[in-house]
Amino acid sequence: MNKFTLLVIGLFLTITTFAQPSVASKYASIISGSNLKKHLTIIAGDEMEGRETGTEGQRKAAAYIESHYATIGLTQVAALKGYQQFYPLYKDSLISSSLKLGDYTAAYGTDFISPVNTNENKKFKGKKIVFIGYGIESANYSDYTNVNVKGKVVVFFLGEPKKDGNFIVNGAKNTSDWTFPGLSKKLALAASKGAIGAFVINPTQETFTKNSINSSSKTNVYFPRGTSGKTINYALLTHAMAKNIIGDSFDFTSYLASAKASETLKINGFEKKLKTSLAIDKYRITINASNVVGLVEGSDKKDEYIFVTGHYDHLGKRDGKIFYGADDDGSGTVAVMMMAEAFAKAKAEGKGPRRTMVFMTVSGEEKGLWGSEYYSDHPFFPIEKTSVDLNIDMIGRIDTERNMADTMNYVYVVGHDKISSELPIINEAENNKYTKLTLDYKFDDPNDRNRIYFRSDHYNFARKGIPVLFFYDGMLKADYHKTTDTVDKITWDLFEKRAQMIFYTAWAIANRDAMLIRDKPLPTATR
Repeated sequence: MNKFTLLVIGLFLTITTFAQPSVASKYASIISGSNLKKHLTIIAGDEMEGRETGTEGQRKAAAYIESHYATIGLTQVAALKGYQQFYPLYKDSLISSSLKLGDYTAAYGTDFISPVNTNENKKFKGKKIVFIGYGIESANYSDYTNVNVKGKVVVFFLGEPKKDGNFIVNGAKNTSDWTFPGLSKKLALAASKGAIGAFVINPTQETFTKNSINSSSKTNVYFPRGTSGKTINYALLTHAMAKNIIGDSFDFTSYLASAKASETLKINGFEKKLKTSLAIDKYRITINASNVVGLVEGSDKKDEYIFVTGHYDHLGKRDGKIFYGADDDGSGTVAVMMMAEAFAKAKAEGKGPRRTMVFMTVSGEEKGLWGSEYYSDHPFFPIEKTSVDLNIDMIGRIDTERNMADTMNYVYVVGHDKISSELPIINEAENNKYTKLTLDYKFDDPNDRNRIYFRSDHYNFARKGIPVLFFYDGMLKADYHKTTDTVDKITWDLFEKRAQMIFYTAWAIANRDAMLIRDKPLPTATR
């Protein structure tokens, strides 16, 4: 065979090689606009009634996703004994609340309220009250120094102190978790120190409005955040009631002004004899919501995990009108479903991932990231063995405020500069190889006023130290959280391209030799 013939054969093989689609491309093609549309038309249809968490519409959506997972052959999580991770939601109604201070019987709504969702069915009786400022104990600041609260009722202000423009506890301009979740943290601390109950003063709430009284006695469905562990019952007092309790020997007006200004309160430990009792009687309904989870088991690295997430809940119905949530986040939901199908088909044809793929659609995002918070606090796979969470929340439309040349070929990527330096490199490489979208990091600006990094379910993975990327179309105006977020507004070819790009990124991370390194500090800011 002469050199010319060898050269021709070599060129032919080279051209043929480049012409062959990659294995990943074969399965990415399953994530087509037509397949996405088929599922989104149902997920964002009338029957799902807006998919509000804790409603029949949400349960119908969960059943549809579950059916899809079963049809394509996803494996169930053994610990769940099914495709759904259920978590409890509560709905409380106050039957009665009575507060006695010495010989005085306080009037509900006029003197005090006892929010039904953060008080339990029980009664306390005390003989002494003790003022503990803000009720905080931390490395930089404590209201409990040389103060004994065992067997007593504590009195404290909501909030936390500042110095030179920064909050003392965390040294930052933003509040710490002593403000949010704040109250539950303070009550748990007081309980751990032996307090039997609490009277709480909101410096900015002199009296109670009709709405605050009504909402204190009856709740909508809520997630029981911060209710585990030991706690104590409390009454929230009007300023006049607080002043009467503390008495003339304590300059309440002066300390109220200091609390309003977030100043330190140096009279912690002021104690007074006073017989008190607070009795709560309430009725609770428990409603189960769920995350829907399916697996494509890995091969040689099956004990390491790649999560692909999106929230399937939306806002439900208001005044008979459905909030369809086609983009938010029907688009992310069906993208997860189709990526699951692509990986499942690859597995069935002997091309499955090395790491285990976890496809999880969560509920409760619109209420406050409930489902992802529940998973991150009750994980069924080890956090340290979870390489990444790729979260998809709104990738079906165009940011109406963008007005740039790449408007039809972009996606916002959030979290690229946090936790793992390898993650954005992989994402960019896969995008450059296959999809060539503009990857816009606009929302990773630390001065982002919308605080997008904290507003979707990836946050609950990131707070546990798991590398995350969040893919988002930026649609904050136009039809955002309106009844007009409908399937007909989706840009299908761009939706397809974005979903395929995320698939390629997941494929690369699932099949590389090592887990992603975690070489960047966790973000210190909180939601």
